[in-house]
Amino acid sequence: MVTVEAALALPVVLLVGVAATALPLVGGAQVRCTDAAREVALLVARGASPAEAAAVAGRLAPASATVRVDHVDGLVRAAVIAPVGAHVLGRTWTVTVRGSAVAAAER
Repeated sequence: MVTVEAALALPVVLLVGVAATALPLVGGAQVRCTDAAREVALLVARGASPAEAAAVAGRLAPASATVRVDHVDGLVRAAVIAPVGAHVLGRTWTVTVRGSAVAAAER
């Protein structure tokens, strides 16, 4: 009876351990994407070129992040999207995180 309980509990303990390892990585990347999007939106709204803002985002966002900037009705919308991979138990798990921000364009 104890063997069956241990056999059922072991995968749950393993899953909790994997989640405890991977969730801070994904959460941190999400925050970095949001921060980068905010900076891009503010820079472009203040008159910087999208290329200059993307260079700043490259320093703030996770590696291999992409930046998208749109101008709509006097607003600057920025989105930063990055794949985040964690190597767990011999397999790489990839999650895509996104951050977005909006700023009023200064004239």
